[in-house]
Amino acid sequence: MLYVLGVLLAVLGIGLSIALHEIGHLVPAKKFGVRVPQYMVGFGPTIWSRRRGETEYGVKAIPLGGYIRMIGMFPPAKDQAEGTMRSSSTGRMSQLVEEARQQSLEEVQPGDDGRMFYQLPIWKRIIIMLGGPVMNLLIALVLFTGIFTLHGVSVTTPTISSVNQCVDIKQMGQQAAETCTADMPVAPANAAGLKPGDRITAINGTQVTTWTDVRLAIRANLDKQLTMTVDRAGSTTTLTADPIVLDMPVYGDDGEPEKDATGAIRTERAGFLGASGSVETQQQPITAVPGLFGDQVGATYELLVKIPQKLVGVAEAAFGSSERDPNGPMSVVGVGRIAGEVASSDLFGDTGDKAILLLTLLSSLNLVLFAFNTVPLLPLDGGHVAGALWEGVKKGWARVRGLPDPGPVDVAKAMPLAYVVAIAFIGMTLLLVYADIVKPVRLT
Repeated sequence: MLYVLGVLLAVLGIGLSIALHEIGHLVPAKKFGVRVPQYMVGFGPTIWSRRRGETEYGVKAIPLGGYIRMIGMFPPAKDQAEGTMRSSSTGRMSQLVEEARQQSLEEVQPGDDGRMFYQLPIWKRIIIMLGGPVMNLLIALVLFTGIFTLHGVSVTTPTISSVNQCVDIKQMGQQAAETCTADMPVAPANAAGLKPGDRITAINGTQVTTWTDVRLAIRANLDKQLTMTVDRAGSTTTLTADPIVLDMPVYGDDGEPEKDATGAIRTERAGFLGASGSVETQQQPITAVPGLFGDQVGATYELLVKIPQKLVGVAEAAFGSSERDPNGPMSVVGVGRIAGEVASSDLFGDTGDKAILLLTLLSSLNLVLFAFNTVPLLPLDGGHVAGALWEGVKKGWARVRGLPDPGPVDVAKAMPLAYVVAIAFIGMTLLLVYADIVKPVRLT
């Protein structure tokens, strides 16, 4: 029952995100006078619809997106606009372009002059097309702000959670040895008397507030003697340690080990202590939200760039024996399965913890919708924005040179590419849906 509830909550959250995305387009379109015959959530057969004024509002059967239909998305060909005879188009690509133009103009009625999308000033077209992605960005911002400030984020603190007994040098100091042998040196933290529960407050007289501060200070100290100021059960004590130097992985800003051109982990000579910090959930001040949210946006775009590479891994998992990457792309089926697992399993904590995980999932999904729709390719929103910006460049250049206004950019000419993008998107969706059924992502 809880599994089904989790799936339903995911479907509801995805549906609301899509609906609000389209409202982000709809509101400015109507505000600027564009006639909008349809506002639909989903694709395929219509399940429910109702007409209000000049717009039909409805829900369709396949919850993989949504759309609003505005009249005059593409301008007529120049010869059509000038009332001249157009020569017949023979190529398939030309036919696709012409079909796109005709579909865009077929709903134009008497009195619609001035209400077509392509007739709007460039800045209004950009606002309309960015309205949807920005709505998803705002949803993610509101949700993440609540998560960061009311719940908190996981932070590794200088409070010691464990101390290695000895150091297995062959493991680059990354793991405590299960059994210490005579050839394994005593871990410097152990030799110094550091204990779980101790909180390191300063190293060599410099205050530290995060485990990253501690780790960087130890690594940079190499084999020189290190002085630690420690809070132990409310009392301050000073400990000295003699770090050993090991070949340690080099970590990037994302906290992951860096790799060289061959795929091997990069290493450097660095000081090693042999202790680990504690992971705690800490509420963040509102002033920390821009930086934290910016990190989330940046990570989303990084994932977007890596999608082709990630899809190879998805295919190998779906049709082979390898496991799915938990940080890889998923379809709505995968999101639903994850939501069901979170809601029904005790491994994810109490009800509050589960709610935070589901909200984080929904927030991340909205960031993906934002980033994906800003890609400057038709039929995505970013493609129409790119067309409007290019028109602005052409008109500005014409003004500078004293030339006549070149008129609207014929975005319809990019429709062949739009069909390629749409086919690729459909293929990606089918692959992800199949993988999410036969080899789903597992959080446990």
